[in-house]
Amino acid sequence: MAITRIGNIANTIPDDSIQNAKLSNIVQSKNIIINGDMSIAQRGTSTASITGSGYHTLDRFYTSMGTAGTWTQSQSTTVPSGQGFAKSLKMDCTTANGSLSSGSSLAIQQPIEGQNLQYLKKGTSSAESLTVSFWVRSNKTGTYIVELYDGDNARQSSQSYTISSADTWEKKTLTYNGDTTGTLGNDNGNSLSLNFWLVAGTNFTSGTLQTSFTSNTNANRAVGQVNLADSTSNEWYVTGVQLEAGTSASDFEFLPFDVNIDRCQRYFQKSFNYSNPPGHSDSNGMANGAGNTGSGSSTGQCINTTALVKNMRAAPTIVVYDAAGTSGKVYGIKYGVNEYNGQSASSFRVGSKYFAVERSSGDSIMTFSFHYTASSEL
Repeated sequence: MAITRIGNIANTIPDDSIQNAKLSNIVQSKNIIINGDMSIAQRGTSTASITGSGYHTLDRFYTSMGTAGTWTQSQSTTVPSGQGFAKSLKMDCTTANGSLSSGSSLAIQQPIEGQNLQYLKKGTSSAESLTVSFWVRSNKTGTYIVELYDGDNARQSSQSYTISSADTWEKKTLTYNGDTTGTLGNDNGNSLSLNFWLVAGTNFTSGTLQTSFTSNTNANRAVGQVNLADSTSNEWYVTGVQLEAGTSASDFEFLPFDVNIDRCQRYFQKSFNYSNPPGHSDSNGMANGAGNTGSGSSTGQCINTTALVKNMRAAPTIVVYDAAGTSGKVYGIKYGVNEYNGQSASSFRVGSKYFAVERSSGDSIMTFSFHYTASSEL
């Protein structure tokens, strides 16, 4: 007998039946969202003084921001009790903005590759509906907006949810109709994004909330959204984010840590130990390059197949660090005795699996080492 496992379902199959077994229409992961349990934070667990857009802490969750106060984002251990979650994403307002400008905005987003969404059949008469479910908590009650935005065709649909009880975890489920207009690109570009709105100026709230897919009108995107930036007492948590085909939400799909981080490393990876954020002072685990003895001479070295953990979505942006954690520098070693931080260097010939580093100036050295980050985020 043989035991097969699909998701959390185990089945016993006679050995002589395996050869004829046929599995069809199985999607590797029903959850379109990566790192929805907020367990992976390669960039670090907390970033303060956020006033602009970027990837700050939790992998695959982008902060889109414009004139909306100042924030600290963190990977929190505050989670809904008894649901199996260990981490959440927390947004904490540290400088308030009670008088929003018309273009003020703050949203937590996850952009998604079009080639991962073809089974949704968007743009055809058979387009699938989508359902998002998540756990959320805030001290600020009221109406919040979750948006699906089709960047390939500038189409969007928004749904509202209500935080009814302050400082209480609540599970929300929202369903979006299948969109029969506008196919998604079958490539590695950003085709669809899931947007959790937290702040929205009148540019995004002065119309009528658009609850079915249509051509984008900014004024209809976040109508009714509370201003989470109006007090430094405000905070917002989210975890258990799941986006799936269909009109109902299934139980959250928990993935093993190694599977989850592997999915994240398609978009971002680093040579630093997992618990150390980029720029941490540490010589352990550095990649090696070959040098020469000519002071000030250029040297180059291609990184072997272990330099990048896996193929990335596209050729990444590489940042190198010396052992002191200084970006744009490498760590030189002369005759195996003298060691030098602060050697200027840069990357070149960057591909989705390999890259090279060149020491461009500095002391005469024999070899050099470096840490790196590689980002090919959408």
